Amino acid sequence: MALKCGIVGLPNVGKSTLFNCLSNAKAQSANFPFCTIEPNVGVITVPDPRLNKLADIVQPQNLVPTTVEIVDIAGLVKGASKGEGLGNKFLGNIRETDAILHVLRCFDDGNIVHVDGSVNPVRDKEVIDIELQLKDLETVEGRMAKIARAAKTGDKEAQKQLAFYTQIKEVLESGKSARTIETEESEQVILDELQLLTTKPILYVCNVDESSVVDGNQYVEAVREAVKDEHAEILVIGAGIESEIQELEDPEERSMFLGDIGLDEPGVSKLIRQAYRLLDLQTYFTAGVKEVRAWTIKTGFRAPQAAGVIHTDFEKGFIRAEVIKYNDFVTLGSEQAVKEAGKLSVEGKEYVVQDGDIMHFRFNV
Repeated sequence: MALKCGIVGLPNVGKSTLFNCLSNAKAQSANFPFCTIEPNVGVITVPDPRLNKLADIVQPQNLVPTTVEIVDIAGLVKGASKGEGLGNKFLGNIRETDAILHVLRCFDDGNIVHVDGSVNPVRDKEVIDIELQLKDLETVEGRMAKIARAAKTGDKEAQKQLAFYTQIKEVLESGKSARTIETEESEQVILDELQLLTTKPILYVCNVDESSVVDGNQYVEAVREAVKDEHAEILVIGAGIESEIQELEDPEERSMFLGDIGLDEPGVSKLIRQAYRLLDLQTYFTAGVKEVRAWTIKTGFRAPQAAGVIHTDFEKGFIRAEVIKYNDFVTLGSEQAVKEAGKLSVEGKEYVVQDGDIMHFRFNV
């Protein structure tokens, strides 16, 4: 499943530095706005200790982790929704992503220019929020204009949609994002069809200095307060420190460096996993001597849908799934031992796959 997260933020907040840490791609970074114009795309491996544990037991020829695409989108500025600073192009790039990683500058450094002259992450967040909301407002008003005539003729469905569009418009005009709207199931379908920028899942990434990577700082607390009513998540990370960690190739040296600054793992590992969850994704495994592999599925997938991620024929001709729980496999040490202990279950088409399941599909085409 090719799902992608877009990294957004004002110029000079650390987006490209963070992207480089995530993908080891060398996106250009410089101390002036619009350094990034074309979006850089990196395919990121999702760190999962369970995959390595399975490999230790099975000793496969190949090991294949799950991945997520990360897109480094150029810095947005005021007026982007009206085309300022190549804004339309940038907003189009955001529309193509499944979730947003919004990087906020939460550190002081006189050597790095801020596009608005001072550090204020809440203000910076609002600048981008407003641009995305204005673009969404344009989308909603366009849809309202199209459906208004049908609503006037008494079309009940059109009237219902128009009433909901009006509610969305009021929320956007009040300076709130569409993701804050509480919806019924039928309304959620309408909202999804609009493909609004401000309904995308969002993770606010607070980029801090080294002294703040463990406990945050006053800027981070201000962001927490500002987003408390949104359906959003926050992660504190030091992009500058992460780039130094990336340069250490010796695992022991890297571990010592992390310990010295109070971290148990690189922040980018937490960021990748959080982005994965943000996309409402989970993992199941296939495990054999040829290959141990992690597969990405949407949370709630049933067994045939999960099988279809491997190959469409698996879904079309699905017969059953043989399922082993990860903990049982690791505790007992082999598939044979799991079978002997009666821990292998045979599941049909209605089985909802759980995160960490080890699966083998039976199918016929």
